[in-house]
Amino acid sequence: MIVCIAEKPSVAKDIARIIGATSSHDGYMEGNGFQVTWTFGHLCTLKEPHDYTPMWKSWSLTALPMIPERFGIKLIDQPSIKKQFAVIEQLMQQAERIVNCGDAGQEGELIQRWVMQKAGAKCPVSRLWISSMTDEAIREGFQSLKDQQDYQPLYMAGLSRAIGDWLLGMNCTRLYTLKYGQNRQVLSIGRVQTPTLALIVNRQKEIDNFKPEPYWVLATVYRDTTFTATKGKFTSKEDGEKAFLEIEGKPFTVTSVEKKEGKEQPPQLYDLTSLQVDCNKKFGFSAEQTLNLIQALYEKKYTTYPRVDTQYLSDDIYPKCPQTMNGLFQTKFGGIAPYADLIRPIGGKPLKKSKRVFDTSKVTDHHAIIPTGVIPQNLSDAERKVFDLVARRFIGVFLPDCKFSTTTVLGEVGAQTSLEPAEREQTRIEFKVTGKEILDPGWRVVREVKGEEVKTDDEKKADDEERTLPTFVKGESGEHTPTLTEKWTTPPPYYTEATLLRAMETAGKFVEDETLRAAMKENGIGRPSSRASIIETLFKRNYIKRERKRLVATPTGIELIDLIREDLLKSCELTGIWEKKLRDIEHQKYDAAQFIQELKTQVTEIVRDVMTDPTNRHVTIAPVQEAQKKKAAKQ
Repeated sequence: MIVCIAEKPSVAKDIARIIGATSSHDGYMEGNGFQVTWTFGHLCTLKEPHDYTPMWKSWSLTALPMIPERFGIKLIDQPSIKKQFAVIEQLMQQAERIVNCGDAGQEGELIQRWVMQKAGAKCPVSRLWISSMTDEAIREGFQSLKDQQDYQPLYMAGLSRAIGDWLLGMNCTRLYTLKYGQNRQVLSIGRVQTPTLALIVNRQKEIDNFKPEPYWVLATVYRDTTFTATKGKFTSKEDGEKAFLEIEGKPFTVTSVEKKEGKEQPPQLYDLTSLQVDCNKKFGFSAEQTLNLIQALYEKKYTTYPRVDTQYLSDDIYPKCPQTMNGLFQTKFGGIAPYADLIRPIGGKPLKKSKRVFDTSKVTDHHAIIPTGVIPQNLSDAERKVFDLVARRFIGVFLPDCKFSTTTVLGEVGAQTSLEPAEREQTRIEFKVTGKEILDPGWRVVREVKGEEVKTDDEKKADDEERTLPTFVKGESGEHTPTLTEKWTTPPPYYTEATLLRAMETAGKFVEDETLRAAMKENGIGRPSSRASIIETLFKRNYIKRERKRLVATPTGIELIDLIREDLLKSCELTGIWEKKLRDIEHQKYDAAQFIQELKTQVTEIVRDVMTDPTNRHVTIAPVQEAQKKKAAKQ
């Protein structure tokens, strides 16, 4: 009998239906030579400190660092998990072959490998590796099963990540709680969560310490169009007023009218982070909410595997795209086909194939998030919003570039023609205005503004420039109305979940350029699939809170970061390097044993440094947590 093990019951039922295992039993399906069973996500976990030695059960500084000679796993102590594992264990003991149908990623590999190890499976193991849950994808996957050994590097990377997080989290959380938490406030330290908290705290300090400074902007209105002085900001009012007086009452003359035509390429396809960013900006969805929604769409077969960090498709997907497009063409919500008019102009023609979309070298395990072509039914309002973004982005990459014309008009005031050229230059003040006219919207027809989108200053500026100017002619001249406006410098903005996700992706460097951002992903902190849960953990620990869309550090969060002197624990760049090493382990460019050994050495050094800290620093005990602790003690 061939035993197939999936990551959740719903996935197991889909697989069982496709391969003919239609007879239901307690904890598995059977038929056609297959038995299909399932986990509920993690059934096993790394052993806790007290599982290795009784002396690690109580929290004590003298017991640190805790470094097991060999790490082990154990079954999670829950009745439902124990019951299901007993079924899995019995099936695997009698299996002639096992098919690992776990989620096709690092975490999915780890979940199933640990279960197989715990169950003592001895038979050969194959791997089902698919990027969508459609019937066609499952059938194709079973026709081309891989040898599990091909995914050993993926497992080693997942195992290294789990052990690394255990070493740092277990040791440093106890260390900081005992040393600085007065043994009353748990101070949770994590390889990814602490640098992420440091990002928020450091930004908040920049804002708190920011001292606004005045500046003055000289502008003038000519023919109902506002021109701004090209000299930039005046840092003193006197200089601004002097310039104002030089142009007051003198005619404005247009010196240059320049038109340039340009093209704007469609945005690249979604990876998980860019989808979470857009959902936060457009709909206010949290990163975790977006992940749950796109995961649900994947499990319902409407979109492809979501936990990805690439925005490309492999070349073998290209022949399947017309079929996907046809599914979108037929999609209706409330009797309306929202995508039909968008697709009609490119229907019946070969779809364009761009290197910005199709590049096998940029795809490892999974490609970008796209629709599957299965027509969605009965979506919730939130699911529909997410699906709509993915669908429009997919359609957009096959549409023509947006063509536009940029008009730049220069003018001057105050130039005295009777003077020599050098003197004349000193008396003239130049002004500029830019306008943008869309000649052919191309891919932009898929854009649809929804929700209360929060725009950056640069985005607002781009919107302002996207206007058609009146027709100006070089040499024309006339009256104008100058203005001198006092403004104040502003602090950097608070992080939102959207901007924090971008900062995590680029190891703290906020990069909007898509190409540059993609190059920096190698050193991001956390995996795309884990960043949402890291942010949620910071909320649960009372380290950060939401104020509308802003993420604000609490006093506890600020004090914790202030306590940590070790760059290793809060450096985005350093954590980014760790992430790169984990990816290199996955691609067999770095040794897992070396990674773990480095971490053991680093944790030992951190323990030594903190233990020898002579200061009497500690965090303020949060009143809520103190009350909860007293209540728990009474019970």
